[in-house]
Amino acid sequence: MPITPGTWRWGMEGGRSVARFANNTLVFSCNRSAGSITLARPGNADGAVPMTVITSNARQTLTGQPVVGPPPSIALTFQARDSLLDAMAFSRGRFAIETAGLPTLYVPSWPEVSRVIEDCR
Repeated sequence: MPITPGTWRWGMEGGRSVARFANNTLVFSCNRSAGSITLARPGNADGAVPMTVITSNARQTLTGQPVVGPPPSIALTFQARDSLLDAMAFSRGRFAIETAGLPTLYVPSWPEVSRVIEDCR
């Protein structure tokens, strides 16, 4: 599958480690005090939405929740030690995020993803 065009950028925002891909097409954000990482992408939903994370060695369908915004988005929240985060960070070259009603994202597994994960642990 082709990689979705764009690059990752990492930074500290309001005390949180955050990685943003392609102008916020996908955002990883660490809430260290809660020990959680939120993965969010822009989109509207009236309720829970199936989201599937596909890596080189894992495939898991989870339930995304709508976030009012701005901008409106659909988000997954993981405990910082969730093994699916490691699967995304160490996926061979890229991982995919399928979200009902939205185009599938194929994003590179660059160091910025690992940085947010490690900062949260």
